[in-house]
Amino acid sequence: MPQLIGLVLVVVLVMGGLVLTGGKGAMEALPFELALIGGAAIGTVLIGNSPQVARQALGGFVRSFRGSRWQRAQHQELLVLLSTMMRKVRQGGFVAIEADIEDPESSALFATAPAVQQDPAVRDMICDAFRLMALDLSDPARADAHMEQSVALHLGQRMKAVGALNTLADALPALGIVAAVLGIIRTMGSIDQAPAVLGSMIGSALLGTFLGVFLAYGLVGPVAARFGQIVEDEAQPLDVVRTVLSAFGSGVQPGIAVELGRTSIPAEQRPGAEDVEQAQTARRFAERAAA
Repeated sequence: MPQLIGLVLVVVLVMGGLVLTGGKGAMEALPFELALIGGAAIGTVLIGNSPQVARQALGGFVRSFRGSRWQRAQHQELLVLLSTMMRKVRQGGFVAIEADIEDPESSALFATAPAVQQDPAVRDMICDAFRLMALDLSDPARADAHMEQSVALHLGQRMKAVGALNTLADALPALGIVAAVLGIIRTMGSIDQAPAVLGSMIGSALLGTFLGVFLAYGLVGPVAARFGQIVEDEAQPLDVVRTVLSAFGSGVQPGIAVELGRTSIPAEQRPGAEDVEQAQTARRFAERAAA
């Protein structure tokens, strides 16, 4: 919501000023200039990035206004799921969760945590970590190293999209100048016109420079910054999984491992200790009732 309010303020103030001061010629040229600069901007993203990165970068405009998918409730779901899986391993060995980690998409256990089920990176990291621990209990550091690598790989891949948006923001002023030069070329072809006509054409040409600077620093740059924050926020659950399962693999009790993971979550997204404990208790009662 704050990002949407900011967008409305920027667009209303800046474009309102353009309407009041730009005149009829600028308003008539605005759609053409926007199409020219916008089309060239999308083209630069497609040229400079793989299809996947380009898709993520362009999707960053929507994500920056929707915010992170991981908030307190989703982190609580994750912690309860990890607690349940660790408890099952302690009681029945890794065979107790073998079916869940081999086919998480149809797992009733993973279905209790929709946020995890809908985030393939987090879901796969949990499954891979338990699978590695099951294969080699003598070396818990191996699973920890794998999880650390997974976090870095995921974050690095997503940050490529953020970098693409930053590159686009840097390129927009230059694309605006290109549009302005095209307008000047058109104006020079009509140099024999009256001064009033030439003034209107020059003003329309300078509109390209205005739009390039405005889009770069008033829209794409801020969107890239916000998208980068969201990418970091959505990588946090991976770090929580690593913290919890690394502790568990080293012999720490599940309850303590969960608390270590909970305290690693930023304060604004961290569920309360009592809330997590109550959710774990409710989960255990639900399992007993189902049995």
